[in-house]
Amino acid sequence: MIFVPNILDIVFKGLLIGIIASAPMGPVGVLCVQRTLNKGRWYGFVTGCGAALSDMIYAGITGLGMGLVVDFVSNDTNRFYLQIVGSIMLLAFGLYTYRTDPTLKMRKPAKNKGTLTHNGITAFFVTLSNPLIIFLFMALYAQFAFGLQPDKPIELFAGFVSIVGGALLWWWGLTWLVDKIRTKFDTNGIKLINQIIGMLVILGSIIILLTTLTSLHLYNIF
Repeated sequence: MIFVPNILDIVFKGLLIGIIASAPMGPVGVLCVQRTLNKGRWYGFVTGCGAALSDMIYAGITGLGMGLVVDFVSNDTNRFYLQIVGSIMLLAFGLYTYRTDPTLKMRKPAKNKGTLTHNGITAFFVTLSNPLIIFLFMALYAQFAFGLQPDKPIELFAGFVSIVGGALLWWWGLTWLVDKIRTKFDTNGIKLINQIIGMLVILGSIIILLTTLTSLHLYNIF
């Protein structure tokens, strides 16, 4: 009876991690928006799929690494300090996202669309070339107490699939929004999305930091 709620908890946290990790308008986010505007929604979504596949690799590396120290994380005091560090890292990441101008990373549109496979592969390697995302996953794993153990394959599988699912949900929603308002979407729209994401991450990290300090874990409410 305890097994199912535990899986649901892992899936819920995994979806959130996947969405938060994908949301900031980095090089792939801007590339996704550009391709949606210039080539069509499916090209933009496939770009997001390529990024999600790369994120899955880094999420796996981070998850397996933190799974090895699950005994350390299971201690209430250690988990408390780890969540404090995770909240501070997320706060710093939110501030960085808010202050960053993603339009500086925009590329000139290609003359031909290329195949969907080509668009997905290029996005995969663009994302893979940024190993710093591991630090974001570390902060998210610490904040959500998302520790996956190699000796629990079902939970491990559910965790990684839910992270990818969260990423795909984000890219699907982003390309849908950009496609719907394409006639009104410009560089200011990209900046606005990035600033909103930054503010949400900042707000969320502050709320969770305060609740952690008072030993009230928001995710236990759900």
